[in-house]
Amino acid sequence: MTPIPLTAESIAVPHGFFTRAGGVSAGPYASLNCSLSSADDPAAVRENRARAAAALGVAPGGLVGLTQVHGPEVIAVDDPWGEDRPRADAMVTRRPGLALGIVTADCAPVLFADAEAGVIGAAHAGWRGAVGGVLEATLDAMERLGAARARIAAAVGPCIAQASYEVGPDLRGAVLARDPTDARFFAQASTPGARPDRWHFDLPGYCAARLATAGAGRVAALGVDTLAEEARFFSHRRRTLAGGGPIGHQLSAIALPGR
Repeated sequence: MTPIPLTAESIAVPHGFFTRAGGVSAGPYASLNCSLSSADDPAAVRENRARAAAALGVAPGGLVGLTQVHGPEVIAVDDPWGEDRPRADAMVTRRPGLALGIVTADCAPVLFADAEAGVIGAAHAGWRGAVGGVLEATLDAMERLGAARARIAAAVGPCIAQASYEVGPDLRGAVLARDPTDARFFAQASTPGARPDRWHFDLPGYCAARLATAGAGRVAALGVDTLAEEARFFSHRRRTLAGGGPIGHQLSAIALPGR
């Protein structure tokens, strides 16, 4: 089990975007399902999360997560809370020995670090959360902990890519209601049989642009499509197109080493 890293120049603290490989879950959850909200065997999920925590150099109890609700709320983490998770979509901390974990299955996981200040963050950015400002709110929360915005590196991890993400007028309307110039993140759908009111949305590009505009010092995007790579990633859209059924979620996490 090896998480996908960015370069040390991008985020100079332990971090990784884990794939679905390297765990103990079976069936549709095979194998590194890290979602505590799934119908998977809880013991398997705990083992999967412990393996991910170990890969980042923290104890199993040091990996914290959220009940993600597609909103802009950010939690400052002082102590691990176990499985009694707050409802929010981003976390920040300056406490060594903690890892901040986000689970996704097409939404964008975004990891943040100001290595000099010793402040990290992690955000779940579905389109609603991204439009609602969860990424900017994470930067703000990191600053309150002592980070300098110009030093913060942010990385957008594996998520659904524009070519795979056909959307309707409701999503496009919500994005453009905030800023009409964001029409640049939509391309008219050209798949056979596509209706004229369908577009392809560039979620990772949108997230990266929001971060850059908000003043993050460095912004990178992994450019990996979760829908297209079935062997490596869980995908909600792929599951929907296949007619439904249970699904796992991959983990993206960032840690501050213990002192």
